[in-house]
Amino acid sequence: MAALDFGPADRPVDLVFSHANGLNARTYRSVLAPLASDIRILALDLRGHGASTLPADPDNWTRWAGYAEDLLALLDVAADQPVVLGGHSIGATTSLIAAVRDPARVRSLVLFEPVLLPQELRAAPLWDDPMVKGTLRRREAFPDRAAAMASYRGRGAFATWSEEQLADYAAAGFRDTPADEVSLACRPQWEVLMYAYQEYEPAELFGGLSRPTRIFASEQGSTVGAEARALAPRAEIVPGTTHFLPLERPLLVREALQAAVRESG
Repeated sequence: MAALDFGPADRPVDLVFSHANGLNARTYRSVLAPLASDIRILALDLRGHGASTLPADPDNWTRWAGYAEDLLALLDVAADQPVVLGGHSIGATTSLIAAVRDPARVRSLVLFEPVLLPQELRAAPLWDDPMVKGTLRRREAFPDRAAAMASYRGRGAFATWSEEQLADYAAAGFRDTPADEVSLACRPQWEVLMYAYQEYEPAELFGGLSRPTRIFASEQGSTVGAEARALAPRAEIVPGTTHFLPLERPLLVREALQAAVRESG
């Protein structure tokens, strides 16, 4: 499992941050790196993403909880004291599941746009969902990273990203191939599993949560459904944001993460 390590090397890990589906740790570099003067942060590449090399076989992986198991396994070897867990989208849900499973490893949570959908969208695999179908049609290979960036710039999910954020995503989101091209590090066949399968219950998660938790939801297209908002502690809606809230409001993210480390220290 790969991670970016920000902050003083002689300091224990304060914060572990997990990314959104299809992205990678480096996508959040410009958001997290300014905290490194006095906080030590591990930003993870989840299984099947970025530079992580854990097995990622789509035929044998339909469990969101597997990401939480990976996260807890990493804490066993990388953190010698409880940490703040932060995350975006699926990374936020992963952090929530991990905190419920092993609260002794967690000081508090700061979650940005966790995926907590209504019950009717969790009842069965969503193979006919437009997002699922669109992901499976995604182009996997480009001549180089510059070509990939040109294809993505200002479009779809990338519409609100800065040029720096897009460059960071492309740097770690593609791998060089023997054909002198680049291909997606997170293959569409892997990414789509987390959209098609929703195997969690918000009521069970929040009912089992025993650590201070702060949740930020976007104003537009949020993945924090009404059921979850009613259950969630301190759910805050951020005006003028989309699901990519952490990249759109980096100052808010840094302030929230810094406050969590300070308050739970």
